[in-house]
Amino acid sequence: MKNPIYLDYAAATPMDPQVVKTMRPYFSEKFYNPSATYLAGRAIHGELNSARATIARWLGVRPAEVYFTAGATEANNLAISGIMRRFPDSEVLVSPIEHLSVLVPATQFTCKKIAVTAEGIINLEDLRKKINGNTVLVSVMLVNNELGTIQPIREVAKIIGSIRQERLKSGSKHPIYLHTDAAQATNYMDLHAARLGVDLLSINGGKIYGPKQTGALYVKAGINILPIILGGGQERNLRSGTENVAGFIGLAKAMDIAQKSREKESNRLNSLLKLLILELKKNVPDIQVNGSDKHQAPHIAHVTFPGTDNERLMMELDENGVQVAVGSACSAAKTEPSHVLAAIGITDELARASLRISLGRQTKAKDITATIKLLKRLLTR
Repeated sequence: MKNPIYLDYAAATPMDPQVVKTMRPYFSEKFYNPSATYLAGRAIHGELNSARATIARWLGVRPAEVYFTAGATEANNLAISGIMRRFPDSEVLVSPIEHLSVLVPATQFTCKKIAVTAEGIINLEDLRKKINGNTVLVSVMLVNNELGTIQPIREVAKIIGSIRQERLKSGSKHPIYLHTDAAQATNYMDLHAARLGVDLLSINGGKIYGPKQTGALYVKAGINILPIILGGGQERNLRSGTENVAGFIGLAKAMDIAQKSREKESNRLNSLLKLLILELKKNVPDIQVNGSDKHQAPHIAHVTFPGTDNERLMMELDENGVQVAVGSACSAAKTEPSHVLAAIGITDELARASLRISLGRQTKAKDITATIKLLKRLLTR
């Protein structure tokens, strides 16, 4: 299909040409292993640490608190398992709309789920009620990957902070940490760790116009977590394996570009998202827009088309040159409805009639107009 309209940026983003250019030398003349002790290897080690420092600067943390990973899935697993294996008799709290790379490792331990509203926002009062003296970790994503809802991380951090103070006053030394998966937030939000109030934070290169299979985990100084990959001692013994130098250099460049342009791009996409929803409501009767009006990321719209089959509608759109998703790309092959939609009270029938439309840097107003026109034609037929 020539020049399809791509509206699945929440699943994958094309690499920014500047990122490709920055990475290219590390596939050829700068191929050295950064663990090598000769001058060329040490030079690459220095450049890798410069990339680490770039990411740390945008997070407002020290470079030594940033650990490279093969994407947010590994970063999330490392955060959850790394903490919980240190405190195996403790509890972890998660929202039920987390990415599966948080939910699945969390359920390997004693795990409680925080209630969410019908809009897909966590219930802060329920969070406070469910934290007890044995809770060691809370994990709440910054932006939901299916609904696009922005979670109140700062408010969660305040609750965690007050719990810490209560424990100190009572003489308890049991720690409590806050982790956030920021994979869908990096393009559009301030990720300064202190302002967010988080102790651990995951990012993903494949969502920010960087290379796939690259990511990073911020771990606040003083927090000791156990590795899940052993052997070589890289990343200060937390993530063994020869470093993906080209990938991590590209990740840092992609994050630098994303954070520098986030306000301008957020405003642009927010206008397009409003146009999309307005035109959908005007041209397609009885649709249901899921998520939050007030707390919504600028790039994701989740829409239910009652009476339709989302798989069939997605394929018909694809055949006509428009690419959208039926849900999270990581769960696309599963036959059961999304756990995210189930958590916010959407029935299986409506879940199977829902699409996720996500916008990005290449999206233009004409793409929105063409998509609405095609949807109207397909649904009317």
